[in-house]
Amino acid sequence: MQPTILIADDHSIIRKGLKLYMQLNLNYTNITEVGTCHDLMNELVKKKYTHLVLDLILSDGNTLEIIPNIRRVYPDLNIMVFSMQPNEVYGEALKQYGINYYLFKSVGEDEIVHNLKMFLNNETLTRANSLSPFKGNTFSALAPRELEVLHYVLKGIGTKEISETLNLKMNTISTVKNRIFEKTNSGNIKELMQLATLYNVNY
Repeated sequence: MQPTILIADDHSIIRKGLKLYMQLNLNYTNITEVGTCHDLMNELVKKKYTHLVLDLILSDGNTLEIIPNIRRVYPDLNIMVFSMQPNEVYGEALKQYGINYYLFKSVGEDEIVHNLKMFLNNETLTRANSLSPFKGNTFSALAPRELEVLHYVLKGIGTKEISETLNLKMNTISTVKNRIFEKTNSGNIKELMQLATLYNVNY
C-alpha cells in the first residue's frame, strides 16, 4: 500500500523538488504540498495522511506552535522535519513530540535520498541519523515554548503581538522572554540576534 504524503514547506521549489523525486524515483503518486501552517492544518482534515515532511518555519508561523495539536489529533502520522534550522537547537523539543526524523536541508543529495527512503519505508533510524542533543549550542537548553517565542522575538515582534498570536497572556510572554535571555546569557535583543546568527538559528 502506497503512503499518502504531505509536504509542508514555504519554498515552492523545495516542495516541488521533493514531490518530483518521490514520483520519479520512488514511484509514489499520492503526494500533496502546502506552504503555510493554515493550509497544513486544513489539509490534514481533508484526507488521512501517513507521512508528513515538515519545515519548522513556514510563511505564517513556527510549526512548533501546531505540532502538539497535530500529534494529539493525528497520533499515527509519521513526521520528518526537513529544515535549515539546526538539529541541536530543536532536537530535544521535537523528541518530546515523538519526532525522531530530522533532515538538514544543506546535506548532500545522497543523504537526503537515503533518509527519505528510510522515513517513507518506516525504517528505524540508526543512531547517526536520529535526533540527538548537542549541549555546546547556547539555544539547545530552550524548551518548546521558549523556542516558539524566540522565533517572534528575533523577528522584532513585541510582547503584545506575540501574546495575541500565541493566545497567551502578556505576562506569560514576558516571563518566557526573560527565561530566553537568561538561558542564552543575552543582555538585550541585539546580543540575542548575534547569537542566533552565530548558531544559524533562522527567523
